[in-house]
Amino acid sequence: MFFENWSGILRILVVGPLAYVILVLLLRITGKRTLAKLNAFDLVVTVALGSTLATVLLSKTVALAEGITALVVLAGLQWIIAWLSVRSDGVADLVRSEPTLLLREGRFLQQALRQQRVREDEVRAAVRSSGYANETEVSAVILETDGSLSVIGTTSGGVGSILHAEEIRQGSGDI
Repeated sequence: MFFENWSGILRILVVGPLAYVILVLLLRITGKRTLAKLNAFDLVVTVALGSTLATVLLSKTVALAEGITALVVLAGLQWIIAWLSVRSDGVADLVRSEPTLLLREGRFLQQALRQQRVREDEVRAAVRSSGYANETEVSAVILETDGSLSVIGTTSGGVGSILHAEEIRQGSGDI
């Protein structure tokens, strides 16, 4: 259906800006971490906030007060989990993953690639997008906790400059 009535449009024009302002204020209060893509938990919260805002805007069955409550609960839970993870290694281990070394000194770490379900061609694409011709010009490629690939070139001091060699476990590829 293309058009139902003007009351639905009017509701969006009134509720939309109010919900948006509340969300922006909430994000300012809870800090940058609420929208950061630092780990899978942060990504889930970001998606949930967007989904909640969309539901508040488009669903006539969700009142603005209910939507604002949902946004506050999501942002509050994210803030609490982030606060706890900074203070507790157990909570931090629960909500975040460790970076994984996928390539070292031009050699792919096959076990790490398999465990993380990353293909060599994906790593090569990250190497190329970082300005290197091939993986032999790279000291390391790391799958970060947010899913991005970090490429460390041989001219940047090698893998030891950013990673502690004793923390790198060759077998699993975890850092």
